[in-house]
Amino acid sequence: MAVTARAAVLTQMGSQTPYADSRPLTIREVTLDEPGRGEVRVGIKAAGLCHSDLSVINGDRPRPMPMALGHEAAGVVEAIGEDVTDLEVGDHVVMVFMPSCGHCVPCAEGRPALCEKGAAANGEGRLLSGRRAFVCEDGEVLHHHLGCSAFATRAVVSRRSLIKIDKDLPFEHAALFGCAVLTGVGAVVNTAGLKAGQSAVVIGLGGVGLAAVLGALACGASPVIAVDLNPDKLALAATLGAVHTINAADPDAIEQVKALTGGGADFAFEMAGSARALEAAWKMTRRGGTTVTAGLPPPEAALAVNIVSLVAEERTLKGSYIGTCVPSRDIPRFIRLFKDGRLPVDRLLSGTLTLDQINPAFDALADGMAVRQIIRF
Repeated sequence: MAVTARAAVLTQMGSQTPYADSRPLTIREVTLDEPGRGEVRVGIKAAGLCHSDLSVINGDRPRPMPMALGHEAAGVVEAIGEDVTDLEVGDHVVMVFMPSCGHCVPCAEGRPALCEKGAAANGEGRLLSGRRAFVCEDGEVLHHHLGCSAFATRAVVSRRSLIKIDKDLPFEHAALFGCAVLTGVGAVVNTAGLKAGQSAVVIGLGGVGLAAVLGALACGASPVIAVDLNPDKLALAATLGAVHTINAADPDAIEQVKALTGGGADFAFEMAGSARALEAAWKMTRRGGTTVTAGLPPPEAALAVNIVSLVAEERTLKGSYIGTCVPSRDIPRFIRLFKDGRLPVDRLLSGTLTLDQINPAFDALADGMAVRQIIRF
């Protein structure tokens, strides 16, 4: 039997700020189909606001409309579909925004973040099965956001979008592991393979960037340098353990990093989603070093790289999607680090809110005033 939910629905991209006035997201009553083969219905308990959501609202990341937005969440299994044998009603789960089919070439190579079928389904706004499970009260069918649509009281998702977690982890903390932690910590641990004693600079101190700072510290990087335009975020990075903080607006920011690292960082992580920030990260990287980007700027953004430097200095430029993670392996690992006190991701929380407060909350995110705001259901 179908059930109902309240969901934040985006019908048109490109609304003007402030969103508190333009209200791009409307809270609508929706009906959910029963979970089909390989699918699960989740009662969502906490969901984080991320720049990947904002980039759909402002049109930087075009998606099919109308869409039930949200992709970083944790909740409780309410119902399971056919062929789901490893989850039970009442289990606690974290959502992952790239479902993996397990059969395509990237999946077979152990790179589920690059799943071909998952990428196609996400781009089309459908579940991994190819269907859409949300229907509005007027009969309009909604697209899914990254297979999750987490700004809702409940959602139907692919089993392959879920990771089971221990029930003692608070939902507002658990939600962070589905995006901010996977992407930020994963970029350091998996994409870069940073080793103890190597230097790291992180540009862009949103949820993902600060998670990268935490990941670099957990790996024993030295020094860890944090770069951002917002003094409050720089102060937070310092309290987390970043040894040096630099305002990105300083005209000598690049030279400061070079001076602190003896010519450039071993690893520079661009987490701002800006071509200008990536250019700065490239210039902050030493000869023989690696520049990693996990930011998602508008599709037309481009970077000009000096090919001679790339070759003669043996430089590396790497993209990182979902932190090159294997979620079923990495989420439990990162949670253990959190419980051991070595990855204090709870420090990234800027506050909690209700679903009805979602539009002004995106103003705070767009203005750089918040790191991770969590909707509690």
